[in-house]
Amino acid sequence: MAGEPQPSGAPTKGGWITFPFLIATMAGLTIAAGGWTNNIIVYLINEFNIKRIDAAQIANIVNGCTALFPILGAILADSFFGSFTIISVSSLISLAGILLINLTAILDTLKPAPCENGLTVCMAPSKTQLAILYTSLALSSMGLAGTRFTLATMGADQFDNPKHQGVFFNWHFFTMYAGTLVSVVGIVYVEDNVGWGLGYGLCVAANLIGLAIFVVGKRYYRLMKPQSSPFTGLACVIVAAFRKRKVFLSSKSEDYWQETHAGGTKFVKTTPTNSFKFLNHAAIITHGDTTSDGFIKKPWNLCTLQQVEDFKTLIRIFPLWSTGILLCTPLAMQMSLVVLQALAMDRHLGPTFQISAGTMMVFVMLSTSISLAIIDRFLLPTFEKLTGTSPTPLQRIGVGHALNILSMAISAIVESKRLATARSHNLHGNTVVPMSVFWMVPQLVVVGVGEAFHFPGNVSLYYQEFPKSLKSTAAAMVAMFIGIAFYLGTAIVDFLRKTTGWLPNGINDGRMDNVYWVLTVIALINFGYYLICSWLYEYQNVEKNELSSSSPCPC
Repeated sequence: MAGEPQPSGAPTKGGWITFPFLIATMAGLTIAAGGWTNNIIVYLINEFNIKRIDAAQIANIVNGCTALFPILGAILADSFFGSFTIISVSSLISLAGILLINLTAILDTLKPAPCENGLTVCMAPSKTQLAILYTSLALSSMGLAGTRFTLATMGADQFDNPKHQGVFFNWHFFTMYAGTLVSVVGIVYVEDNVGWGLGYGLCVAANLIGLAIFVVGKRYYRLMKPQSSPFTGLACVIVAAFRKRKVFLSSKSEDYWQETHAGGTKFVKTTPTNSFKFLNHAAIITHGDTTSDGFIKKPWNLCTLQQVEDFKTLIRIFPLWSTGILLCTPLAMQMSLVVLQALAMDRHLGPTFQISAGTMMVFVMLSTSISLAIIDRFLLPTFEKLTGTSPTPLQRIGVGHALNILSMAISAIVESKRLATARSHNLHGNTVVPMSVFWMVPQLVVVGVGEAFHFPGNVSLYYQEFPKSLKSTAAAMVAMFIGIAFYLGTAIVDFLRKTTGWLPNGINDGRMDNVYWVLTVIALINFGYYLICSWLYEYQNVEKNELSSSSPCPC
């Protein structure tokens, strides 16, 4: 994107003066989002009488939306409306959604009657109550998705110096982690121990403050003009190649349409690569494709050679990208299952204080944050001293795969012990088992260390390898496979519920340990697939321009 032209003598916009506005906006929106997303399973179970596995499934769908929709937000911001408009509108949408969730917590008519202790059958929510609940979740999810990555892009647009952009990214992701920790530790505690109305009310206030700060800072922002979507050019390659499928390919560079610049066409002595030769038809020049002054007459009949090669790059990297889906699927399922396990375990810290089930993921965040610092300040420098080179993105992702497998295996072992304890005490349903919830900390710590390796590695890989026209979309592509992973995890849970007895509503009567073993096998097979893909893959860009290791994209 190019910056909007500034009138002569106009003050320069952008720079560090925008930093406090954008970071404060990120903090407010993150605290608001973390307050409702991290405890949504408990809310659905306790306030809407939704069965536990069903609540986990709903949470997976919500998380999938928040991870998948940033792609749509990035395309709309880059191609049509600009980042400022998308962030403002998305913040309003999330505010409306969280406000509606808050109303369901405050007004008794918007939720079913409370389920009394000892009852095996509780009153289910009505269709109207479910419709309002699902509307609130949809609005909140779409609003969150429209701001999370668009804010990062807009922040980077305020700086011309790549080092300053890197510093902003570091603070952006630090703020995202810090805001999530505040919401998980503070707001979730309020929801569980004081009241859902007050907890969600704090989320509304945080969202409103973040939006207000963002709008106030508008006069300082450097706003960028939206450009045509690069995805249009990629679609053109498919259409043009199909239309010209019967045209004979040439070995001469002048027979192919090259990059255009102001003033006409610049022919470079290059010819298309031989891989995926069918796509080369899209760039070959035929009669009637161009005007007399050297411009394309029919855009969907002719593409530049660079567009063809960009499309080939995406095809080459797709197998590696697909491994990220099954890398995140076990993690996505674990996020929900851990909450269900925590509800059926001893959560006391001391004689009186009891931690919230939704706060268990704080151990992942702390582990990731600490690991990032250790990797950046100790492991990477040590690796470079010993080998003389920096670890490649593929190597870092590979370590993450291995740690993912280890985490799922530990999860299976811990759940086996929890079930054995339940049976030894003859406990059924969702009765709390006399086993500390902190038994699950090791598996969550391993997950966090793995994220510190594979998420920055994935972001670095796609930012380095994606075509220049798609650089701003590279990070969102990581979010995209995270979103797909949540939906795939939902499908796997549905399949296991229908074909096995492992996931009943009362988890003490099931075999959740077998679910974790299945995830371990899936992760192991996917790791083998990843090793094959990474072995066959050849880096397209030899530059070692990697993003800072402090810039993960957390599941």
